[in-house]
Amino acid sequence: MERNNLYPIFLKTAQLNILIVGGGYVAEEKLHFLTKSSPDANVTMVAPKFRDATIALASEYNVAMVDDFYDAEYLKGRHIVIAATNVPKVNKQVYHDCRERYILVNVADNPPLCDFYMGGIVTKGNVKVAISTNGKSPTTAKRLRQFFEEVIPEDIDQMVKNLNKYRKTIKGDFEEKVEKMNKITKKLVQKP
Repeated sequence: MERNNLYPIFLKTAQLNILIVGGGYVAEEKLHFLTKSSPDANVTMVAPKFRDATIALASEYNVAMVDDFYDAEYLKGRHIVIAATNVPKVNKQVYHDCRERYILVNVADNPPLCDFYMGGIVTKGNVKVAISTNGKSPTTAKRLRQFFEEVIPEDIDQMVKNLNKYRKTIKGDFEEKVEKMNKITKKLVQKP
């Protein structure tokens, strides 16, 4: 059986410099999902032309937009790059330029040219669940996202806040605190 060996992380995108190369539908989709999950993301887009809807979305989230063709100079100071043009040659060039500079890169719809995938995300207050299909089926990730949006209770954020308050009152060293929190939260996963 094949296994998903990806390591999930949650990035503080407001502290990172993210570049999206492209201004069409796919770039807009990547921007939409990024800003939906991280509205304070620090994003710049570069493309010779942008769709009106992309411009509107970018202005809603203070995304910098550069009307220009891609050039490796735009990679300076970037931590993450998403290549989403409709020109495969440009996307491949972005990939190679990023690899040379040790910049994490995602080439839209080209899993072999990705250091990471942008999976399905469910957010309920402070709780965030990320879903990955290892780049195999974005549609499955979408359906799982919809499922989790329905089954995760709306008041889960209040529970998280209450547990955080309680955690701050626990005495003892780190191990003791973890043990006490594990006992309390174990009931969350027990079957009735």
